[in-house]
Amino acid sequence: MANFRFLHAADLHLDSPLRGLETDPSAPAEIIRIATRQALGRMVDLAIEEKVDFVLIAGDIYDGDWPDYGTGRFFSNQMLRLHRAGIPVFTIRGNHDAANKVTRSLRMPHVIVFDHAAAHTHRLDALGVAIHGQSFAEQAVADDLSRAYPPPVDGLFNIGLLHTSAEGYAAHDRYAPCEVPRLKAHGYDYWALGHIHQRQELSNDPWIVFPGNLQGRHIGETGPKGASLVTVTDGAVSVEHRVLDVLRWAHVQVDLTGAADEADALVRVQAKLAEARDAAARPLAVRVTLSGTTPAHAALAAEGLRDKLLNEAQNLGGDHLLWLESVKLDTSLPRDTGKERPDNLGRLLGEIDAIAADPPAGLLGDWPDQLLNRLRDALPKDHPLRDPATILDQAKRKLAAELG
Repeated sequence: MANFRFLHAADLHLDSPLRGLETDPSAPAEIIRIATRQALGRMVDLAIEEKVDFVLIAGDIYDGDWPDYGTGRFFSNQMLRLHRAGIPVFTIRGNHDAANKVTRSLRMPHVIVFDHAAAHTHRLDALGVAIHGQSFAEQAVADDLSRAYPPPVDGLFNIGLLHTSAEGYAAHDRYAPCEVPRLKAHGYDYWALGHIHQRQELSNDPWIVFPGNLQGRHIGETGPKGASLVTVTDGAVSVEHRVLDVLRWAHVQVDLTGAADEADALVRVQAKLAEARDAAARPLAVRVTLSGTTPAHAALAAEGLRDKLLNEAQNLGGDHLLWLESVKLDTSLPRDTGKERPDNLGRLLGEIDAIAADPPAGLLGDWPDQLLNRLRDALPKDHPLRDPATILDQAKRKLAAELG
């Protein structure tokens, strides 16, 4: 068996729009527009630089019924670069490709596409490799395609190229589902999977790998994205994740517990944003969640919070852009807020505390009962509707935030 290297990628979703940045005028439209194309270009650069022997793309080159033939031409041009470098490309059509008119209409002379009628095998005898695969015939494939994949070819390194939801991924559409133990028992040396956008190594004996997509497209696809560089030496396999994304998505959690005021809170936010930006080392889109108990809650709950956080992001400076996908405010006032106030608001909050300590019968009339009769089965046991004191406490915090 020869020694060789290959690159395993999946889920390119070329020209897929990056969702969630529409409300931020500071988001750089040009970076967003071409991010998926640039990620593919980086993948091709990597394959050429590493002198891989072949490239595998495990489906979803395109993104649904995307009508722009320019998308297909761009992909074809990138594949021509690999062809000129002497690097063959093998691919299967995934659920998005099966629904795409570009897939059906444009020839790809420099790509070997596995047919959808049945699983079949391409041999690379000079390398001692057999690649087995089958494309989707239509978008929704409910059968386990892997069951009909050919048996391994004796004496060769066998690779299964498969677009599948595998097992345990409820968040993804259940297409061509299969079970990992059955894949392991099939006898292949490497399963090159696609469809799940989060990188996953389901097994390393044999290797069963989702490389994830090349470029995250929304806040549900956070973290580094890229492809798997696989090296086979005397039959031993090593797998290395190579990061290729152009723009990254991240959740930034900021605990504001104890922040004395709004200025203190914003200093904490800016520090967390700087930390996330430096970790990404590339343009970054973030969803910021502010949590914790703080006297700054009232000021944060007022209008203009998003603009204030955008200002903090823009004041970071540095080489990499950062902008906000969204902001979630989950802070609250300290429970004793207002007790020390000598004004009318302090007296009002004190009265609410007294009522909450010993709620009189019928305090809220029949309102809780009416709601409970309709929603009783749907409400958890600790839902505030079941506890008048909790309702009053929440009302007190709301009043303090609005009137304070």
